[in-house]
Amino acid sequence: MFCGDYQLQGTIFPNPNCDPMIDAQMLRGALQGFGCNKDVLIEILTQRSNAQRIMIAEAYGGLYGRDLRGDLKENLDGHLEEVLVGLMFPFPAYDAHELYHAMKGLGTDESCLIDILASRTSGDIFQMKEAYLMQYGKSLDQDIYSETSGHFRDTLMNLVQGVREEGYADPGMAAQDAMVLWEACQRKTGEHKTMLQMILCNKSYQQLWIVFQEFQNISGQDIVAAIEECYEGNFQQLLLAIVACVRDKASYFAYRLHSAIHDFGFHNKTVIRTLISRSEIDLMNIRRKYRERYEKTLFHDIKHFSSGHYEKALLAICAGDGGDY
Repeated sequence: MFCGDYQLQGTIFPNPNCDPMIDAQMLRGALQGFGCNKDVLIEILTQRSNAQRIMIAEAYGGLYGRDLRGDLKENLDGHLEEVLVGLMFPFPAYDAHELYHAMKGLGTDESCLIDILASRTSGDIFQMKEAYLMQYGKSLDQDIYSETSGHFRDTLMNLVQGVREEGYADPGMAAQDAMVLWEACQRKTGEHKTMLQMILCNKSYQQLWIVFQEFQNISGQDIVAAIEECYEGNFQQLLLAIVACVRDKASYFAYRLHSAIHDFGFHNKTVIRTLISRSEIDLMNIRRKYRERYEKTLFHDIKHFSSGHYEKALLAICAGDGGDY
């Protein structure tokens, strides 16, 4: 079964009891006084959809002439601030924010670039680029070009064009595409790498699903094993991320969360970014995949490696219907 066939399930939905004016007043009250009432902030902001949070921010501005996101920054700190401020961005603007800060200053967080650009749809990328330009007055394409290099950069630049075909498959072309991928893994020349990344970045997920099956038939090897054997570094990681997202995005993000929690001593930025950005798309699916693959729940691992209001906010985003998957 093609991975796109199952129903995507997020954990945050529009709250039928949301009243933006009342919520704005409650948030203002929680932000005033000594220390601020973090419990109220978490309860409101994690139990409203992104669209509702934007309406609350607009109501807040109208009532008090203040920017809600700015007031959250002013009154919070640490990882809790990152979570609650992150929730206040429209999703395309949040992706833009994460990409900008991944490239800002010394060094580049390549894993952030990979997570976002390997997994977003063409429509997502178009909106993200517009948000990036509006927020930072810069071109996302130009920043990626200046902050990365080699075939890793070429592949990112292809992805950020947002030209992947959607919902189209040509079984007659699948064997030919698979042969191109196999030759690219065998010869590894610059020209063959370019052909490989063009197929992985431009073909639809439906087409690539068939191509990967044909690759197995032609080479006797899974495409993942071939990429791991033939390439290395960030280029390899980006190619593997694309393949993983084609096959099952929920499994990919379950893997990324597990790695962030266990391999890096709780890599907060990856955990926060993943939970927020997938909360209305497939976070419930990710929770299920996490439990199936690692035999522990995402809830268990978050509780084990975080604490206090930060832990409460992360768990609230994950909670959905409250089931401990």
